[in-house]
Amino acid sequence: QDICFVPEGSYATVVEKLRPGAGRGGDIEHLDGRVLGQHNGVIHYTIGQRRGLGVATGDPLYVVKIDAPNRRVIVGPREALMTSGLLLEELNWLGEGSLQAAADAGMPVLVRVRSTRPPVPARLGWSDGVPVIWFDNPEEGVARGQAAVLYDAEGSTRILGGGFILKPIPADERVVAA
Repeated sequence: QDICFVPEGSYATVVEKLRPGAGRGGDIEHLDGRVLGQHNGVIHYTIGQRRGLGVATGDPLYVVKIDAPNRRVIVGPREALMTSGLLLEELNWLGEGSLQAAADAGMPVLVRVRSTRPPVPARLGWSDGVPVIWFDNPEEGVARGQAAVLYDAEGSTRILGGGFILKPIPADERVVAA
């Protein structure tokens, strides 16, 4: 949180102080398991990143997963970034009525998962007792820990709530809502 405001913009130094060892190198692996190269610390990578990977295969590759405990950066094609939904944690509901009623009804919402992109249409729901957002169209580059802000689906700027992404749901792995 507030990582954009660190002195001289050196977020890697701050993360290394908070998580000693986070700057240690490891493997850059393709989704198919091939080791394509080495990196100088997972703290230098973000989901959806394409540039600066230091590996070349002829096809564009993107960071699709970061396995920090095992110091692995997983790369793959752009399609591997697509998500059909996301599970939320620490959701602060500001909308009318209860979150339970809104999710049970599959309330339409607009969701913003990146500050540089406009909100996109989605529906609120549940998955194993956890709030879930189902995108009307798959979204790209959604990562755990990012903020998700919910807006009124009528196109207004009225905020209904927000929380943190607990887990993106890959487009080919839709969870059955409970």
